[in-house]
Parts: sequence; C-alpha cells; structure tokens
Amino acid sequence: MTCDEENNQTIYKVVVNHEEQYSIWPADRENPLGWRDVGKRGPKAECLAYIEAVWTDMRPLSLRKQMEEMARQPVPPPPPPSRQDDTAEDPLVKRLTQGSHPLAAGLYPEKSVQALKGGIDRGYVHIKFTETKGGTELGIRLDTAACDFSRADFENQSGTVHLEGGLILDYVKVRCIADIDLTTLTGQGHLEIVEE
Repeated sequence: MTCDEENNQTIYKVVVNHEEQYSIWPADRENPLGWRDVGKRGPKAECLAYIEAVWTDMRPLSLRKQMEEMARQPVPPPPPPSRQDDTAEDPLVKRLTQGSHPLAAGLYPEKSVQALKGGIDRGYVHIKFTETKGGTELGIRLDTAACDFSRADFENQSGTVHLEGGLILDYVKVRCIADIDLTTLTGQGHLEIVEE
C-alpha cells in the first residue's frame, strides 16, 4: 500500500452495471450513468475486497446467458458433404488433379523471367491456374531435386522449366507439377494428391 493510499480518507461505494460488472465510486458522488449502488461502502481496500469476493465470474451477464442457452440447445453439426451428388461442381483439388490445365507463373510486382528465377532461387514460386474461377494462385515450395532447369535459358528468356513442389490446398496435401515456357511465362500443369 502506498503512502497516498494510507492517507486516502475517501469513502467509496461499490456499484454494478446492467451486465453485472462491478466497480468502485466515491460515495459522495452521484453514480455514473448505467451504474447502481449495491449497498457496500467503505475504504477503497475494503470495497475492492468485497468485489473480489462477490464477482467470481468475470463474463458479462449477456455472455453468460448466451453461453447457458447454447449449452441447453447446442448447434447441430453441419451435415457431411454429399459424395453422391456428382452434378455439383467438383471441388478444386479434384478438378486440378484430373488432366492437364493451363497455367501461368504468378509474379509480383512484375511478370518477368527474372522474377520467376528469383522465386526458383528462393525455392518458392507462385503458379496460377488460369481457367479456374477467379484464377487460383498457389504458393509452391519447390522440390528442387524433382525440378528440371536443363532446357531453360533464363538470360535469353527462352526454353522451358519443369517445376514440382508441395502445398496444402483445401486441407489436402498435394504436389503441383508444372511446365512453363519462359518466353510467355505460361504453360500446363496439374496437381497430384500426396498419399500419407
């Protein structure tokens, strides 16, 4: 306790709001808007000790009521996805693992062979499947042992690169396989599901 607190002769009152949250307020002042007196008065330490004893659940009243209601009537889990409805649009992973798809190197801030080479050197590139809704761009961690740069001439911006690398897409571990023409920075590719 500080010297100021020892010399503080102010008498406080304990107040509570509509959410059953407690505080103290000088007893000689009008209650702040939205707060009411609970009937406890005394020195600051005594009022704080009272609050500590009675305010055992710090959650606001509205939250407590909401949680109690949820406990009485839990939200049912969502139904499992239907495996029988083949007329629905295929999930993205399924579509990109079937056949070969047009793609482009996703390069920011500029689309250039140098930007692609920089990504390759860092072991991480972006590949954009251009014919998916909105163009699906994936960040690929390269498996350099599986990549082939032997037909690439980065300096003259010609030839092709073969890229392979892994990622997680829609909670599925996949491998991206892409062949990109350095002249256009476009190519073909697909995904393969990685069996664990």
